[in-house]
Amino acid sequence: MAGNIYEDNLDKNPANYQSLSPLSFLQRAAQVFPNHESVIHGQRTYTYAQTYTRCIKLASSLTKRGLGIGDTVAIIAPNIPEMLEAHYGVPMAGAVLNTINTRLDAATIAFILDHAEAKAVLVDREFSSVMAQALKLCEVKPIVIDIDDSEYIGGELIGEIDYEAFIAQGDTDFDWQLPCDEWQTISLNYTSGTTGDPKGVVYHHRGAYLLAMGNIITAAMPQHSRYLWTLPMFHCNGWCFTWSISIVAGTHICLRRVNAAEIFSACITHGVTHMCGAPIVMNMMVNADKSEIKPLNNKTTFFTAAAPPPAATLQAMEAAGFDVIHVYGLTETYGPAAINAWHGQWDDLAPKERAAVKARQGVSYPVLQGLSVRDPETMAEVARNGEVIGEVMFQGNVVMKGYLKNPSATEASFKGGWFHSGDLGVWHEDGYIELKDRSKDIIISGGENISSIEVENTLYMHPDVLEAAVVAKLDDKWGETPCAFVTIKPGVPTPMGKEIIDFCRDNLAHFKCPKIVVFTDLPKTSTGKVQKFKLRELANNL
Repeated sequence: MAGNIYEDNLDKNPANYQSLSPLSFLQRAAQVFPNHESVIHGQRTYTYAQTYTRCIKLASSLTKRGLGIGDTVAIIAPNIPEMLEAHYGVPMAGAVLNTINTRLDAATIAFILDHAEAKAVLVDREFSSVMAQALKLCEVKPIVIDIDDSEYIGGELIGEIDYEAFIAQGDTDFDWQLPCDEWQTISLNYTSGTTGDPKGVVYHHRGAYLLAMGNIITAAMPQHSRYLWTLPMFHCNGWCFTWSISIVAGTHICLRRVNAAEIFSACITHGVTHMCGAPIVMNMMVNADKSEIKPLNNKTTFFTAAAPPPAATLQAMEAAGFDVIHVYGLTETYGPAAINAWHGQWDDLAPKERAAVKARQGVSYPVLQGLSVRDPETMAEVARNGEVIGEVMFQGNVVMKGYLKNPSATEASFKGGWFHSGDLGVWHEDGYIELKDRSKDIIISGGENISSIEVENTLYMHPDVLEAAVVAKLDDKWGETPCAFVTIKPGVPTPMGKEIIDFCRDNLAHFKCPKIVVFTDLPKTSTGKVQKFKLRELANNL
């Protein structure tokens, strides 16, 4: 039997095959647009040539200290140039970048440093105190490098050397190489760890390359886009936008502090074209003091993820001049891997209906192979009728390698050849998915499933409600009933709980309405996700 003629003597070689890596994006931008602004941070501005050189010198300095393939370099810092440079310089040395959540406590940071076997850690002085405590608790003894950002006053220097002095030791002609294998690990990101120790999610160069490219495609980002850093770079490597912006030789506009006044000011001053953030950021913007809200000079695209944005918030953002694009993903999918791809005919819908459609999570990114809603036990697809609830699952090159040192969790998450998200949703007839809840957040009352998201969206319709979260409260008769936690807008008198419940009864099936309303601030993670496990504890102690 004859062989495949297309495989005979047609082999991979350096001329026709190179590993995919997002590091190549910065290299090209520096070659093509060396004098274009790459980063703006306060009074500091760098060109692409300068940023590329700084990244090379960081890689060279790490290599001189003996770090290379398989070695972890951690960093704890806000959205500043050094954080961005680490996304290139660390993997240029062959090492693995571990960006640490800036709101973690010392014990959790110590766990991460030990679990990742960190060989070096870059520390912005704002977080030197918590890092100093963590270093006393952990077993590893990494090289500690201080970041002394002029935009921050305070904090101690705890390292053996300053970042600028460290990269000054590097060679500008350091001959860094793309990885021989694109499956090589580029970064390590830890999950929130709300139910125990955080899990280390491992990314490879191929996935980072593809997701970064997917961001550009889905947002139709033009050359020299101007991107405002409102999303933490530590979160899924900034949803891979740390690498995306180099594709279009765009400008990174750094924000050390994220608040409404700074956001509107930056948008106007720098002509921001794109930004990202959780619904909490949008909520903060639309509910800011009138003196802080400024009219935009140009249309700004805002990527939002996490829980579906309330319809009222989406309407307010559109009215303020932002084009909101709803994406969806997890740490395990490099950030956003689904997109609410917009259809022109939806523009003609009434504002409320349009916002409801925009709140759906949508369809797969172009770089994701499979997005599905399935029965987690049988692995059969659910009916595409917008009613049957199943688990949302992913498949493709932008799914993590797995969890570091956790084979049982990795195996469970990949059961049946799909990544199990733990999110529950429905599949609409047009192929768009819509989240209904996390599997652990669904409320089962009298045998009926109640989506906490549906109840929350109703609460957000109330004119006095700033934030809302709904959890299950144990009930002797019904098994569980909805309990609502509500934050009222500033300056508004707190209404009676009965008023909120009656409002829900006017807009929902009565069995879905909360039986108890608690007025309080909502506990959140650093990425704006409400910590419902804390609210469940509160609800069941009422």
